Amino acid sequence: MSEFTHIDEQGHVRMVDVTDKKPTARVAVAAGKVAMRPATFDLIRDQKVKKGNVLETARIAGIMAAKKTSELVPMCHPLHITHVQVDFFPRASESSIGIEAAVRTIDQTGVEMEALTAVSAAALTIYDMCKAYDKEMIITDIQLLEKSGGKSGTFRRDPRPESRRTTENQDPD
Repeated sequence: MSEFTHIDEQGHVRMVDVTDKKPTARVAVAAGKVAMRPATFDLIRDQKVKKGNVLETARIAGIMAAKKTSELVPMCHPLHITHVQVDFFPRASESSIGIEAAVRTIDQTGVEMEALTAVSAAALTIYDMCKAYDKEMIITDIQLLEKSGGKSGTFRRDPRPESRRTTENQDPD
């Protein structure tokens, strides 16, 4: 069982020991999407959801979630996160909102889980704030797009999802 880094020789779960690893600059970018009814999309876009500004609330939720990942995912190390950015890419043509989160640190282990958690929390917040209008929303395509730093080097998903930045109905940042 030693090929699994979170399981010891006796089959017991363990946190990976990163004590001897050198801190390096690390970045991870993740993405996801929330699909919804056109009327729900319009409410979000026009900021007419009664609970408030959906995308700004989801942005805050994503940032907070990235910072709390080690409290949510059992074997994640607490990290000194130096930056979290959560962006949204509304697509009127498919009544969906793309989500992208980038997380940076200088630490002994990567921030992939933090980026994925940020996207997940942002998507869940969109759902929570709009569920009174549309219980059929679908959270989908949560995935790591890229990561850099550390022993395993750089990863970049190929091809990048089409749901990324476009000029169509982009949320201004």
